[in-house]
Amino acid sequence: MARSILSSVTTFRVLTVVLLLLPSISAGHDYHDALRKSILFFEGQRSGKLPSDQRLRWRRDSGMHDGATAGVDLTGGYYDAGDNIKFGFPMAFTTTMLSWSVIDFEKVMGPELGNALKSVRWGTDYLLKATSKIGSGVVFVQVGDPLSDHNCWERPEDMDTLRTVFKIDGSHPGSDVAGETAAALAAASIVFRSRDPAYSKKLLNRAVTVFDFADRHRGAYSNSLHRAVCPFYCDVNGYQDELLWAAAWLHKASRRRLYREYIIRNEVVLRAGDTINEFGWDNKHAGINVLISKEVLMGRANYFSSFKQNADEFICSTLPGFSHPQVQYSPGGLIFKAGGSNMQHVTSLSFLLLAYSNYLSHANKAVPCGDTTATPALLKRLAKRQVDYILGDNPLGMSYMVGYGAHYPQRVHHRGSSIPSVSAHPARIGCKAGSQYFFSPNPNPNVLVGAVVGGPTNTTDSFPDSRPFFQQSEPTTYINAPLVGLLAFFSAHP
Repeated sequence: MARSILSSVTTFRVLTVVLLLLPSISAGHDYHDALRKSILFFEGQRSGKLPSDQRLRWRRDSGMHDGATAGVDLTGGYYDAGDNIKFGFPMAFTTTMLSWSVIDFEKVMGPELGNALKSVRWGTDYLLKATSKIGSGVVFVQVGDPLSDHNCWERPEDMDTLRTVFKIDGSHPGSDVAGETAAALAAASIVFRSRDPAYSKKLLNRAVTVFDFADRHRGAYSNSLHRAVCPFYCDVNGYQDELLWAAAWLHKASRRRLYREYIIRNEVVLRAGDTINEFGWDNKHAGINVLISKEVLMGRANYFSSFKQNADEFICSTLPGFSHPQVQYSPGGLIFKAGGSNMQHVTSLSFLLLAYSNYLSHANKAVPCGDTTATPALLKRLAKRQVDYILGDNPLGMSYMVGYGAHYPQRVHHRGSSIPSVSAHPARIGCKAGSQYFFSPNPNPNVLVGAVVGGPTNTTDSFPDSRPFFQQSEPTTYINAPLVGLLAFFSAHP
């Protein structure tokens, strides 16, 4: 529950509130350039056969036999971060957020819309392969053994680590990863509805089937595949939120009454009101409430009013100056949450602030938060402040997006970026031979343009720019995916 605003008891608190509620005082950013680069990053994360229009030319084909040991084609998709594993859970969330970015902000993407659509489709093409055996009750959720992979530092093009295929089925459930996959397919079906109706229908039909599987065989995939997914993408939050999240996207994509009834029937059982200010690959609660609230604000779904109450509480909990221990701000103004890779929280929560701001604007509404009113304009300023911090308006004067601005991370925790490319070094670089590049103090030889790293992970706004500090220096697809929508909006409304 959001609490009333506290009296400012220190100068620091006063300065923080003023800093974050005032418009950004930056000299201005080229948001369109940042948008272009944020989408380009996904080309650096591609696995499989690269297309002729691949723009990051230092990458080559990789993982060309993925799935062979299981008798299925699992080539393609995205490597989640700086390693060479294809983790289905964060990949599906990435695809959902890329789709939501397009759904809400395609009109302001300009010439980058085509590239954004390609980034979505690269994800959904793989998810269709991963769910191709759903008729037999099987979903493939990961390619690559993480222990084998993390024991090496090698280019994806040279991989000789185990490409073990991991799956869930009726006896080994994974409602979380299956639910997120259903959400991604459903969201993408909206993206392609008018552009490729046949593909859109295929995505929606598959989403329906995968959701049914996730709901019938309930359980967390961490329990079924603990060694393979923990501690990397262990489901700490439980699978219930993914079921509601998937149902919300299926309702939006299909308009079928059964999904509306499912959401209403399961709101309490699946704990829609839990952890209202968490949103990311493992926790969907804030996203569920914001997504569903749009219909309430449009006056079409009063039966979902409790979700809007949750969304309003989320908004209040993020305002600087409010007493909520789970949402803090650094001295430089960055949203800070405990745990690694802090930028994933920054981009995901900022996306929700902006999306909800737009929904409120269309409904001519605002959110009362104690003595403060969260207007759409205020929420946009808060979101923009976070984006500007990422792009360089921070105490270090550093852009946390690789390739944007004059000063950005040089030693990114990323195998392909840190090892000489195939064109520069055609000979194979083995598992341990890559260690010299990992420990080298030199900048990465291949610029992973558009990658946003984990950034500061404490309240001091500090950043080491060192590969071994992976929580700060590793980029991920799920950091960038929400940022695509944010940058698209601010490129049109700077």
